[in-house]
Amino acid sequence: MLLSQQGLILIFGIVFVWLAVLSVFLFQAVVHYRKLTAGTNREDLQSVLEKILAEQGVEAKRVDEILKRVEKVEEEGLVHVQKIGLVRFNPFSGTGGDQSFALAVLDGQSSGFVFSSLHSRDATRIYAKEVKEGKPIKYQFSKEESEAIQKAKRLS
Repeated sequence: MLLSQQGLILIFGIVFVWLAVLSVFLFQAVVHYRKLTAGTNREDLQSVLEKILAEQGVEAKRVDEILKRVEKVEEEGLVHVQKIGLVRFNPFSGTGGDQSFALAVLDGQSSGFVFSSLHSRDATRIYAKEVKEGKPIKYQFSKEESEAIQKAKRLS
């Protein structure tokens, strides 16, 4: 049985589309290969891939070194000031507004110091107390100093 003219046109059309699709894939593969081998002097694909793997190994070592440095910076960062809490208060009735304050300055481990300022009509007195892990070292904290420390801890 002979194919009709329309059947032949359909077959040639399908073959043409198939060849066009294959040509596109082949063109993409050639472009990709040329990108891989760009900057090489007619080396074979194996040597190009070995070069890429060697460079990847060097980069992996650099990434490991950077991660170690970041960890070190994070550890050192714990001893830098990270938390600050301020509480203003009036310790003596009849002396005006909240001119006195307690200021807690703490690092990442809640250690540092607390400044307290007590303001009266005649004078202003300033005190400092050490803090280790949120607790007093030598002197007990006043209510306002404890509040400043708690406020600093909440802000972290």
